[in-house]
Amino acid sequence: QVQVVESGGGLVQAGGFLRLSCAASGSIFSINAMGWYRQAPGKQRELVAGITSGGNTNYAGSVKGRFTISRDNAKNTVYLQMNSLKPEDTAVYYCNADLQGSSSGYSRKIVWGQGTQVTVSS
Repeated sequence: QVQVVESGGGLVQAGGFLRLSCAASGSIFSINAMGWYRQAPGKQRELVAGITSGGNTNYAGSVKGRFTISRDNAKNTVYLQMNSLKPEDTAVYYCNADLQGSSSGYSRKIVWGQGTQVTVSS
């Protein structure tokens, strides 16, 4: 019932930038938080950045100072501005939404997007 779709990935040279977008849609009561994760070949998925509906953020140490997460609550959309990209940032980036439950037919759950490829060349 709820869909999460990422966009904005691509190929960029080291030192460049990209802006990823993630939109949640469907039968949503409310969203507690949204976040970005990434998974490189042969590695486990890791948290990149997260943001609550109130605007509180957290980042992985490897991206602090380079990446910025932001959100538009009215559009159920989150963005990830990635600057000063490094080859180590190459991965499939996944977005998720932490959906709030309610007393009228909604249960709390995490919904994941399909992912978008980010490739940083040296």
